[in-house]
Amino acid sequence: MNVFESFTMAIRSLLTNKLRSALTMLGIIIGVASVIALMSVGRGAQASIISTYDRLGTNMLVIVPSSGEGGMTGYSTTTTTLTLEDAKAIEKAYGVTAIAPSNENFVHVSTNNDDKFTVMEGVTPTYLQVMNHTVASGQFITQHDVSSRSLNVVLGSDTAASLFGTRNPIGQSVKIKGYRFTVTGTLDAVGGSMMGMSMDNVIYVPITTFQTRLFPQRTSSGEDAVQQIAVRVTNTDIMPDTTLDIQNILRRQHRLTADAKNDFSVISQQQLVGIINQVTGVFSIFLGAISGISLVVGGIGIMNIMLVSVTERTREIGIRKAVGAKKRDILVQFLLESGVLSLIGGTIGIIIGWLFSFAISQIDIGGMKINALVTPDVVGLAIGVSLTIGLASGIYPAMRAARLNPIDALHYQ
Repeated sequence: MNVFESFTMAIRSLLTNKLRSALTMLGIIIGVASVIALMSVGRGAQASIISTYDRLGTNMLVIVPSSGEGGMTGYSTTTTTLTLEDAKAIEKAYGVTAIAPSNENFVHVSTNNDDKFTVMEGVTPTYLQVMNHTVASGQFITQHDVSSRSLNVVLGSDTAASLFGTRNPIGQSVKIKGYRFTVTGTLDAVGGSMMGMSMDNVIYVPITTFQTRLFPQRTSSGEDAVQQIAVRVTNTDIMPDTTLDIQNILRRQHRLTADAKNDFSVISQQQLVGIINQVTGVFSIFLGAISGISLVVGGIGIMNIMLVSVTERTREIGIRKAVGAKKRDILVQFLLESGVLSLIGGTIGIIIGWLFSFAISQIDIGGMKINALVTPDVVGLAIGVSLTIGLASGIYPAMRAARLNPIDALHYQ
């Protein structure tokens, strides 16, 4: 008997018990759909963050306190070590073309008609140049705003659209932490997201206003703290030399002794991307492992139903052996049945998983959105694992069927 005939018989046998076959496939369907949906969330988060860093370019360094507080993790009450004076000193470092100190936190911004949860960035005028942003209307934060600690605010494109719709936001007022701010500008959309938050769902205020009026934070010496400093470098070739020069300048600024460790870290874009790839990779594998439990359960279901099928069809197996069927034919027959069960279940699971991923990508909760990304390798992994589990689950029942004695099988009632 050739493979095509065995395949046809497998389909016919499964269709004989449609409900049982469908229920058996359910575990595989749920498992594959879970793998696709959950791993697509991890891949989507990874792709979104990487694209955001790619847009910034590779000739950028980020300086953060070595304690790891601040930066993209939001506001912290823990004492940090960086200041605006440090940022000014870094301007003189070798190869530095621009610096952008910044502080960050989550806030609610409200108008008379609407309220939005968003990210607030306390920045200086050089932020635009360093981060490759462009003004859509009005003007960005000015040096006068920083010097006077003004209550002016610039809106990202998503924030402006959410709060004002099609109306011109320039000159309008918004309320933040009890203060009335005046909108002086909006930025063009930049796309991308970070930790589920759109990079356009942002507002910008003078860093001094952030430090003194909104989220006061001090260094151990009592100065207003800066959470991170972004540094644009002439080109990537001189990054190591620039990094060393920045470290020497900051050590002098912080009066560190020769044997003292740095109380800051200088991180390149390549390092950030590498760290993100590691974290999101582990996250994706973890999600895939959790959802993979469903596949194992589905495999156990296939093994169970195939054992039942062997018992039910003992007499049929005896007749086939009596008319010349070999052990190999019986083995292939039952392996094909278990393989077809897992393959059909896996295919349905892929479709359901893709639909779930699409639905997840449409959810937007307070500006936080997850862009689930279904990639070919995830689909290949899910279908490969499901097929492998299906075949592995069918091996024991198939071997048991192949070893049946034809005379005993013919007498089986």
